[in-house]
Amino acid sequence: MLKNYVLDTNVLVHDPLSIYSFSDNNIIIPLLVIEELDNLKKRDGILGFHARNAAREINKLRQSGNLLEGVKLPGGGTLRIEMDHMNADSMPDGLDLSKNDNKLLTITWNLQQKDKDIPTIMVTKDVYMSIKGNSLGIRVEDYENDKVTVDEIYKGYLEVKLSSSDIEKIYGNGLKPPRKIKEPLYPNQFLQIKSVDNTSHEGLAIFDGKKIVPLKYANSSAWGLTPLNMEQKMAFELLMDNNIHFVSLAGGAGSGKTILSTAVALQKVIEEGVFRKIIFVKPVVAAGNDIGFLPGTEQEKLKPWMGSFYDAVDNLFGTRAKKKEKSSKGDNSVKSGFSVEGFIDQYREQGVIDMKTFNYMRGRTLCDSLVIVDEAQEITPHLAKLMLTRAGFGSKFVFLGDPTDSQIDNVLVDERSNGLVYTIEKMKQFEISGHVTLSKVERSPLAKIAERYM
Repeated sequence: MLKNYVLDTNVLVHDPLSIYSFSDNNIIIPLLVIEELDNLKKRDGILGFHARNAAREINKLRQSGNLLEGVKLPGGGTLRIEMDHMNADSMPDGLDLSKNDNKLLTITWNLQQKDKDIPTIMVTKDVYMSIKGNSLGIRVEDYENDKVTVDEIYKGYLEVKLSSSDIEKIYGNGLKPPRKIKEPLYPNQFLQIKSVDNTSHEGLAIFDGKKIVPLKYANSSAWGLTPLNMEQKMAFELLMDNNIHFVSLAGGAGSGKTILSTAVALQKVIEEGVFRKIIFVKPVVAAGNDIGFLPGTEQEKLKPWMGSFYDAVDNLFGTRAKKKEKSSKGDNSVKSGFSVEGFIDQYREQGVIDMKTFNYMRGRTLCDSLVIVDEAQEITPHLAKLMLTRAGFGSKFVFLGDPTDSQIDNVLVDERSNGLVYTIEKMKQFEISGHVTLSKVERSPLAKIAERYM
């Protein structure tokens, strides 16, 4: 059945390509929405970037027809700009009509009354808009096109029980997945294996796309760091494997996502020369109230946002220093004169370490680089795609983040529609990608208690 979909501004800012996602239905964009996009276009970060992209897409359609009358969309349906139906006589007194959100609800209600043969639906990502719309008798829907709909996000590993003879085959020439494993196996998915006939016989293996095989890097370390638990061993395996070009790690604070990724990056770039440079990328989305304008150069402005990277480097050097102290019988010379800022500045001047926000990614091609995208739960699926399409030859991308709602400050996404979970689900089927969800906190006993009980 043909439907009218009225799009809220936040839908277009969440996904600038959303106008192509409603099949052969009528897409209606009130003029107020265009005005709000115009007001957002100069905003820094994700908001301004998406507002500009949404306007560009609408402008492309303007070339093929009259937006007031409606233009045909490539996949079917039409798009038109709504100029009228602002009469608020039928709206209740409690509605503040000076607010644009309430004006959009008024337009939707009037369109609904005008054409009762065609369902008219307001599409918004605003909870308050949804509540008010429902109270007015307006049909309201969230934008679901890029939401992950599975019951449980892919964890990257399975717990299975096999015979001891099957386990021995894994550590021989590998084992083809037996029929007793009912769940589908994805490339680079891990298996926590326990023996059905020997309780002391267990192990950790990985599915390489054809066979279940042992880990390659079970006894390795990177920049002096070794994994502390089974989940970290899985993450370490994916990070160390040069044939895996995309890795996603999800988990709470203190689970080891950033320090593992940073250790492997320093190892692969500075020690082994596998990649030419490390690029650390972070979306600029403030937790709570923003601190406002920051003076200085690009790098000086970025430094407050890159604290996790600085902390990881500092902790790694602290660990290396302790190991050297023990081996040199108490000689403290390994720590003298070292500073994280000095180390990073030195390699940044040499072009080995770079730090960027998403504002500087459009149009770039990143070759021979290990790219770490931190706080990836803050980005939209559209930005996640933009980031991965920057990948040039010889590069590896690592997405890190905690996709729970409590760790998302970007109003454009939630735990089911953010760029991290979207990318995890889309990429799990490919042999050059891998994912692990880390649930164990290794930062400190205090961090472990806070993560679990607060």
